[in-house]
Amino acid sequence: MIRQNVLPNLYTLHNMNRRNFVKQAAVTGAGIFLTRDLLARPKGPVYGHNGMRYRMDNKWGNLDPHLHPVNDCHEMVQDSKGRIILLTNETKNNILIYSKSGRLLDFWGHEFPGAHGLTLVNENGEEFLFITDIKRHQVFKTTMTGRILMTIDYPQEPGIYQKKEQFVPTETTYTNKGDFYIADGYGAQYVLHYDHKGKLLNYFGGRGDGDAHLDNAHGILVDHRPENPLLLVTDRTRTCFKRFSLKGELMDVLHLPGACVCRPVIHGDHLYAAVLRSPDMSKEASGFVTILDKSGKVVSNIGGTEPVYKDGQLQQMVQADKIFIHPHDVCVDDEENLYVAQWASGKVYPYKFTRV
Repeated sequence: MIRQNVLPNLYTLHNMNRRNFVKQAAVTGAGIFLTRDLLARPKGPVYGHNGMRYRMDNKWGNLDPHLHPVNDCHEMVQDSKGRIILLTNETKNNILIYSKSGRLLDFWGHEFPGAHGLTLVNENGEEFLFITDIKRHQVFKTTMTGRILMTIDYPQEPGIYQKKEQFVPTETTYTNKGDFYIADGYGAQYVLHYDHKGKLLNYFGGRGDGDAHLDNAHGILVDHRPENPLLLVTDRTRTCFKRFSLKGELMDVLHLPGACVCRPVIHGDHLYAAVLRSPDMSKEASGFVTILDKSGKVVSNIGGTEPVYKDGQLQQMVQADKIFIHPHDVCVDDEENLYVAQWASGKVYPYKFTRV
């Protein structure tokens, strides 16, 4: 009898212990997943102004520098697959392709020692890249896996260049008709207009002191926000963007006092730009990121002073927080998060800024 009483009690105890174990394991497992989720969320400081604020993750793009090194991280774009594509002038891997979470997906490219400008274009549903190389003095159109389809050398026919070394292209932009523009931002400061086959159609700008001349024409973009598209061209030394018609006629100047801007980037109604230095090109390690609304008003600065207008005039902007050294480009993804690539900044990988 005693044996019969003990056996059911042991059985009951076993079941109770088993249930408690399963329950505890479930709680522990949930805790692990919760902890992982919390750890995955960015916890860095928040920067920006006027509802355009972002949480910084300066470890987002970090990779093993022995396997996938970077030198200058020049420019970034997002393709139709949601991938973030980085261009660096490190010839062990000129192109690094990330997921939005910062995982390396692919890499290629060894032939671009002066890799500088990266533009994504879509032709009838197929994507291509334009890469400018300031050391090779050339512009390349490639597939998304790096096969070169077109090479643009310095234009000889207009007589504005006597040798290839005078042509130092920094950026390209593409139109809906298939033609494209090249900004010779480190060379003779011309903007060169080509058809889709690479034939030169027109040129304008050039070095000089006139309003339509350029100095450090570092970036260029077709702005489709107006009813009639315009060209936004960087005049970095003079801290402004200049707006031209697609034929090269100067329309107006968008002054950004204190901001030595790199290329313009448009996402939705906003214009974004990395500011290499502030308040002028003589001050090293003084960059930030600026954001303008559709009217051309600065609404937020990441790492910079809050934009202030007096009597309708934008006051000088400068670096406020030393989170950047020399930001060179900003990429805006489909969730309005930002990725910032830096030049001459200790070979740092890109930072991510999550919209909050």
